[in-house]
Amino acid sequence: MSAPFDCVFLGDVVTASEIVRNGYVAVRGETIAAIGQGAPPPAGEIVDHGGRMILPGLVDGHMHTSSAIGWAGIEGATRSAAAGGVTTCVDMPYDVPQPVTDASVLADKIGWVQRLAHVDVALYGTIRKTGGVEAIAGLAAAGVSAFKLSTYEYDAVRFPRIDHPTMVAAFREIAKTGLPVAVHNEDQELVERLTAEAKAAGKTDAIMHCRTRPPLAETMADLEIFEIGLQTGAHVHIAHSSLARGFEIAEVFRRMGGQSGFNATGEACIQYLCMTEDDIVRLGGRGKCNPPFRTADEVERMWACLQDDKIAYVSTDHAPWPADRKGSPDIFANGAGLTGLQSYAPLMFTLLDERGLSPTLMATYCAERSAKLHGLYPKKGAIRVGSDCDLLVLERADYAFDEATIQDRPEMRWSPYHGRRMRARVAATVLRGRTIWDGAEVLATAGSGQFVKRQVH
Repeated sequence: MSAPFDCVFLGDVVTASEIVRNGYVAVRGETIAAIGQGAPPPAGEIVDHGGRMILPGLVDGHMHTSSAIGWAGIEGATRSAAAGGVTTCVDMPYDVPQPVTDASVLADKIGWVQRLAHVDVALYGTIRKTGGVEAIAGLAAAGVSAFKLSTYEYDAVRFPRIDHPTMVAAFREIAKTGLPVAVHNEDQELVERLTAEAKAAGKTDAIMHCRTRPPLAETMADLEIFEIGLQTGAHVHIAHSSLARGFEIAEVFRRMGGQSGFNATGEACIQYLCMTEDDIVRLGGRGKCNPPFRTADEVERMWACLQDDKIAYVSTDHAPWPADRKGSPDIFANGAGLTGLQSYAPLMFTLLDERGLSPTLMATYCAERSAKLHGLYPKKGAIRVGSDCDLLVLERADYAFDEATIQDRPEMRWSPYHGRRMRARVAATVLRGRTIWDGAEVLATAGSGQFVKRQVH
């Protein structure tokens, strides 16, 4: 008689609501078939992680695998994700050379995901700078998890600013799909003027990145996108708030929306929970991201928002520029974006532990909540019967994060967290019942990951 389960994982099971000491997760096929405590049931294989924490595999709701080198970047970024306990990536649409602006481009990108990805991947869609609103319905039908637009232009084709009339029309169409629309939230006129003035004065040192992108640039953009959302009935989501004020504004607009279907949410990237203006001075180009790092006091306000449940979820905004694009002494000449996938799990655990907070918050904000916003829950983001068996296994440790261990291509092996003391390491990552990282080596091959359609609208 065959064993009732294919595999059972043993350890302290951490969910969004509790920690089950000496627990187990039993798997049949690719899905979780039972969860319990104590003596494990019979199974074809017993994987003993006793003394370690077993969390849901992380669902990173924000990264840019293909902004630097195109779709080939999917392979290295998802290898890094596997080593970092991230079992589902939600990838932004601003790819080189063609953003995901219609169903045919999406189909091409899905093909690359199926061939290259080491973990599962959900995908954002976007629109062209002009004339792209009509493609929204097709992208939604093809399974994108959300849409992304921007109030700031990095490139007229790849990453355009969407003007107000077009944004109104796009929000109205997106509202019909029931999908959220995330927005890059910086006011272009203010940033451009301040940047031009800084350059004219010869002020190009690292701190000028923060000075030319002040909090006002962010909150001005927040207000305009939520006002448009309120008028159109769209679920508008701040793609990255570096300010507690962003979450407070979202909360005000949620109350204004009532029962209209409109929603206002925002995410915090992990860097805004730990990095300050002092860090960009220390790191130079390797600390450049948009929005920029803020003050130590603002970091504390961000934590207050998380503990008050004002934040939708925590992401990385992983954007792996090659190292040679991050080393200029002229801060404005560097690419904007950080690596963060492989450091995500150990850093988030460390930040929580340093504040005496439970790892259940990690299961909440780094897995369940991001999966829910992107319509992937309960297939993803949870340890529960019927969910994909995606697991992150953490073991307590005291070590310095080493960028040389990053599992991406060599030129992407840099980290703003290099040398940062961590309190846990990723001992294993499990994707759909199969161990894809054993603590030392990525066991998954390119194509092990799958495209994950949005399940819930």
